[in-house]
Amino acid sequence: MGQWKQQAKKIKRDVYALYFAYRDQRVPWYAKVFIACVVAYAFSPIDLVPDFIPVLGYLDDLVLIPLGVALALKMIPAPVMEESRDKAERLLKEKPKNWVAGAIILLIWVSLLALILAWVTKFAKFA
Repeated sequence: MGQWKQQAKKIKRDVYALYFAYRDQRVPWYAKVFIACVVAYAFSPIDLVPDFIPVLGYLDDLVLIPLGVALALKMIPAPVMEESRDKAERLLKEKPKNWVAGAIILLIWVSLLALILAWVTKFAKFA
């Protein structure tokens, strides 16, 4: 189980590193297009196969993301990837927190809950 956690951390670091590599001018355009797709899919909450589908839901995360990362790494010059991994390591150690984004998401959920409760209480009066 420990080895799986290490692999997951390595892939997470490499996804962040791919983001930094994408912004580097030394990376060819075709690699940037592929990197953009891999990073967008990795960070996206929407999957090709929804996670609630047994086995297949997580299979895309376990196969597609590592495969995409591995292919993208082959397209990037070694010095660029080394610099990008260093940047990713620093970013992950800092553990940035975006309180504004968290507050907005919390506000959305509370608002949705309030709307649902208002609708349920209004509907309950007619029943």
